[in-house]
Amino acid sequence: MKKITTATTILFLLFAINTNAQPVKQITIDEAINIAIQNNQSVKASSIDIQAIESLRKTANELPKLDFNTQLGQYNSIKFDNAFQLSQTIPFPTLFGAKKELINAEVKAKQIQQQLTIYEIKNQVRSLFYQIEYLQYNKLKLQSLDSLYNEFIRVANLRYKTGDTKKIEISTAETKKGEINLLAQQNQVYLQNAYQSLKTILSSKDSITIVSSQTYTPLQVNSLIDSNAITSHPMLQSIYQNMQIAEQTKNVVKAQGLPDFKIGYSNQSLIGFQNIDGVDKYFGAGNRFNVVNIGVAIPLTFGATKARIKSLEYQKQSLQTQAEYQNTLLNTNLLNALTQYQQDVQQYNYYKIQALPNADNIVKAAQLGYRTGDITYVEYLYALQTATDIQLKYLQSIQQINQTVVNINSIINK
Repeated sequence: MKKITTATTILFLLFAINTNAQPVKQITIDEAINIAIQNNQSVKASSIDIQAIESLRKTANELPKLDFNTQLGQYNSIKFDNAFQLSQTIPFPTLFGAKKELINAEVKAKQIQQQLTIYEIKNQVRSLFYQIEYLQYNKLKLQSLDSLYNEFIRVANLRYKTGDTKKIEISTAETKKGEINLLAQQNQVYLQNAYQSLKTILSSKDSITIVSSQTYTPLQVNSLIDSNAITSHPMLQSIYQNMQIAEQTKNVVKAQGLPDFKIGYSNQSLIGFQNIDGVDKYFGAGNRFNVVNIGVAIPLTFGATKARIKSLEYQKQSLQTQAEYQNTLLNTNLLNALTQYQQDVQQYNYYKIQALPNADNIVKAAQLGYRTGDITYVEYLYALQTATDIQLKYLQSIQQINQTVVNINSIINK
């Protein structure tokens, strides 16, 4: 009964753990990018910023406040008269269009800023995704290498029992196996950190795992890369758009420096007698006299407007200089990245075509030679170490290419 109860309890606990276990979600690179963009708070904040600027479109046609004044008292005679006046200032018509274009330019600037945020998210996700892919393949390779050293220890133990070798061979083999274990532990820490960083960018609490291909192959770069694609880089576009904002602000300042029109209306009482066609006629408070005023407000301080325009022109020139420098920097980075890519591909081809097959042959020959006693444990150990370095560097060469391709795609905004 105790055995049955214990078994039942264990099964219940395992069922409960399995029920509460969080399912692991497999994602591809495109799915990871989409999730990151949808969940990113900065992208959401950018959308709100765009709406905030768009909501200002109606302010482009805003008029100054309508003035309403009243006048009460003996301004015409001893009688208590009353009057009221309405006055409205109307800016020069070009100001409304200039304000509208400025708001449009600011909306576009916010949209480009959002694109820049998305651009940075894509680069972060891609970099982490391919880093995780590399670490996962590296983990499998380290497990395979651990098996090689286990075989080394097994054979060393057999030879030790038969008296063909000394205890030092076993100790050396176990030491090298320990080093592989340390590399595997370090790789696992890197892998966990990379997954945690990816989850943070994705703003996801779900357990995720990336979908790796059956074979670990490097990314490729299109041989026909249009350097003009750099002009579409969000960073450059942001600078160009700020130049456009400076230009539209200049138009607003110019329009504000033009004359304003004024129109007014007055309605008042003039209690008393008024001579109408030679006849005196009495007018009471109910009899109203109307006046319409039309005027023009001309700015006298033209220097202030010119100073503002000149300041904005300097800002535009500064942004132009920044854009030219950034364009040159991106082109240089692209050339350097393409050169690095060629070097990375040569390194990868060397390991794939020459070094990796040699490493397999080295391991097979060393295993056979050590079993038969044709080579010493030092030679066997050196062979395993050489093969280990080649196989790990082969994976590193793929990771290096992938990161270089990510860098190239980021420069050309792909």
